[in-house]
Amino acid sequence: MVKDNQSGENAMGTVWRFLLKFASLIVCTLHCFDRVIFKGHLAMASPRELERFVDYVLKVRRSHFIKVIAPDWSERLVEHAKRFANKAGRTYLYRTGSFRKDHWAEQLIREQRIERGLVGILCTQETCNSFNLVPDDNRPRFVSCKRAQRVLYYYFLDPQFGLIHVRLQTWAPFTLQVYVNGHDFLAQQMVRLGLGFVQKHNAFTQLDDPVKAQGQADRFARLDWTKILGRYGRLVNPLLSKELACYRVRWVVDQAEFATDLLFRSPGVLAGLYQKLLQFAILTFTPKDILGFLGRKWDRRFDGDVQTEVKTDRVLGRRIKHRMTKNWLKMYDKFGQILRVETVINRPKEFSVYRTRHHRDGSTSAGWFPMNKDVGSLIHYQEQALACNRRYLDALAVVDDPAPAYQELRQLTEPKVVAGRSYAGFNPARREDVRLFAAVLDGDHIARGFRNKDIRAAVFGSDAKPASRQSAAVGRLVKRLHTRHLVAKIPRTRRWRVTEGGRHLLSLAVQLYRQSWPELLAA
Repeated sequence: MVKDNQSGENAMGTVWRFLLKFASLIVCTLHCFDRVIFKGHLAMASPRELERFVDYVLKVRRSHFIKVIAPDWSERLVEHAKRFANKAGRTYLYRTGSFRKDHWAEQLIREQRIERGLVGILCTQETCNSFNLVPDDNRPRFVSCKRAQRVLYYYFLDPQFGLIHVRLQTWAPFTLQVYVNGHDFLAQQMVRLGLGFVQKHNAFTQLDDPVKAQGQADRFARLDWTKILGRYGRLVNPLLSKELACYRVRWVVDQAEFATDLLFRSPGVLAGLYQKLLQFAILTFTPKDILGFLGRKWDRRFDGDVQTEVKTDRVLGRRIKHRMTKNWLKMYDKFGQILRVETVINRPKEFSVYRTRHHRDGSTSAGWFPMNKDVGSLIHYQEQALACNRRYLDALAVVDDPAPAYQELRQLTEPKVVAGRSYAGFNPARREDVRLFAAVLDGDHIARGFRNKDIRAAVFGSDAKPASRQSAAVGRLVKRLHTRHLVAKIPRTRRWRVTEGGRHLLSLAVQLYRQSWPELLAA
């Protein structure tokens, strides 16, 4: 984590235009991995590899492997899981159908007050990539197919990573999957160092020492992932220490999300800015722009999909996603206080990085080559995703800064004391207050001003309150405007006029409301 005036220098070597322009609105910025999914493959992922294993390592008939050995190994993996859970005194559950697995694990942590180690093991039925045996001219052969099988989910509270899970297929090729969250890793490191923070789901709404937090987040990509993942693989799959000991698990990055979080000073400031950013991105960014953000040069021969998708009905906020083949960029607001730009990489070969390439003849060469999925490339994932986030945000830096408008509105929101009496402020995000502003600004009142009864219908509509009570309520509202010098009494009449300053400020409030909260306006 870095403070706003240092974010670009630490992250990319130069100042980010977006962070420089909106520095007055941003408390701090964090660049951090979010969800990362690793997969562990044995050298039997293809039919030919499995045939070599059965023929030359196990030295059994292929039909015997399918009918006897594979079912026996599957049963052993399930029994191992049951013993593992029983020894740790934790829950083992078999369940099918749609199920929020992470919620189940989080509930166990709360109910059993688990602080470290195994949380629970879940066994489900899933259809996964596997093999089947089919007849051939000389002898049966293996073919790839989908197979329904039991899949084990081990949930752990890791002292270094927080809540993680390890997924194991119980049929060949016994693929492993490990889920880790970079924000949870950072939280564990800050606890270890005694750094103060407030975490809400997978984001931080407060960081006491942003610079040290960023330093810990940067460590994630440089960890010894082969060692860490190998330890968990052997923990859940006993076959790796016996029957499959001759095979090394090849660990790769299956999916990586890298987020840039901008923590804003107040939800009101972010709401107005985010609406402008979202509108600009929807109306302006072309497929050519999206390719550029994701590090790909425009080429007329490109035949992949480039799409933009906008969701406005999310519980956590509105989101825009730009997809290029299997990689994408997302922008969304979290909890009304954090602007997150996130690059998701599923297809690393779309990016070129300077690295050493190992050839089949044993030689090596250095140069610009497509990024690979090896866990050692995680540092390249971080560099490329951070560059994507920066290009996207800097393209949005042309959007006008709404901060001055919000600063002007502060005199509307703060209480006003006159002659020892306090008059409450207005809320520019409240529909009833904006109706009042629009009513006094109505063009019919420019020449002669407005009376109390001219405002009642706009403010109360068909409200059944007595006219005398409505009149008194409007009188109090007009008095609150008058104490702020937004309206003035027309001498020797019962009419009021809007002052020049009032017309500017109230018009600004109405305009920002309609631009920033159109869904409230339509309600």
